[in-house]
Amino acid sequence: MKITGLKTFHIRPRWLFLKIETDEGITGWGEPVMEGRARTVETAIEELRGVLVGADPLRIGHLWQVMYRGSFYRGGPILLSAISGIEQALWDIKGQYYGAPVYELLGGACRDRVRMYGHLKPTAQAADFPLKEMLAITDQRLAAGFTVMKYSVIPPIRPIDSLAMVDKVTERFAAVRERVGREVDLAIDFHGRVSPAMSVRLLKALEPYYPLFVEEPALPENVDEMVRIARSTSIPIAAGERLFTRWGYRELIEKQAVAVVQPDLCHCGGILEARFIAAMAETYHMQAAPHNPLGPISLAACLQLDACLPNLLAQEHPGMPDGSDLGRGILKTPFCIGPDGCIRIPQGPGLGIEVDEAALEALRFDGRWDTPHLFFEDGSMADW
Repeated sequence: MKITGLKTFHIRPRWLFLKIETDEGITGWGEPVMEGRARTVETAIEELRGVLVGADPLRIGHLWQVMYRGSFYRGGPILLSAISGIEQALWDIKGQYYGAPVYELLGGACRDRVRMYGHLKPTAQAADFPLKEMLAITDQRLAAGFTVMKYSVIPPIRPIDSLAMVDKVTERFAAVRERVGREVDLAIDFHGRVSPAMSVRLLKALEPYYPLFVEEPALPENVDEMVRIARSTSIPIAAGERLFTRWGYRELIEKQAVAVVQPDLCHCGGILEARFIAAMAETYHMQAAPHNPLGPISLAACLQLDACLPNLLAQEHPGMPDGSDLGRGILKTPFCIGPDGCIRIPQGPGLGIEVDEAALEALRFDGRWDTPHLFFEDGSMADW
């Protein structure tokens, strides 16, 4: 079998899908995208065309090495996002070729369902997102059966901010905690928006409300600062969405800076690379919660990984109102979250999905999307 073609599809709101075709009629799908840089990733895919067309799609490990090591410069968000989506599509092809789900090819399932967590925010989060709206979305998640939820702190937060800001963040979390009760897990994402100094203060204030974890309490460039923050609190720390490959995770894991690793299968190198990262974390008794703010092909890849991870904590998905992140209007059989807040492990071969290409046409756009920009009162830039 040989690869004969690669086709990309920019899909609203900010997704990029990839279809890989073969000479035996088997096609595979992946989601190779970097939020805000989808067109750049598309260019990277085109630059890898020479490696892929004519190659055997079943040699996933070999092709991964050629794509990753084939030029002098390795890694980075653009190249790894391109490789990640390509790798997902190759696993989709391989699973169909052997008539088995990807998780069966990775050792078999550890579970029959995956615990999901949705976001407590609108599709496009605003800096002034009112607590009343957040509580309304919380009620919707509770009614849908979710047992885990997460929201992000509201930016901007100054590097050393006021006591009023600490109170604002704490009071919001306390209100949502009161609404969900003690049985539902509630996480909070600092999103790298908070300085290490303010993170230490905020974590101390949040401790009485028992967050499941705090995500990205600092930016990932300085692992020692993450360690310092982790040692200052009893709250589990989660991070990793902006790290790439097992090499990018090594220091975070070895220094035990986190309790939860969050590889993003559309950025970290793909399904097998995320499996390697989770296995490294397992040796330190860490949990894995794959990062996924993207579309239904990304979710399909995550579920294949989730099925075979012994140290899975929960699986993120955006929880978009129209259900498109679950595949509604995109997949011929969308994913369904049950009344227990879980998705049953897919049984179909490969990624277990069938993309409705005719439906994609109405969702295509030019791929232009950018991360929102925020600024402090003095005009200087704040982290989103």
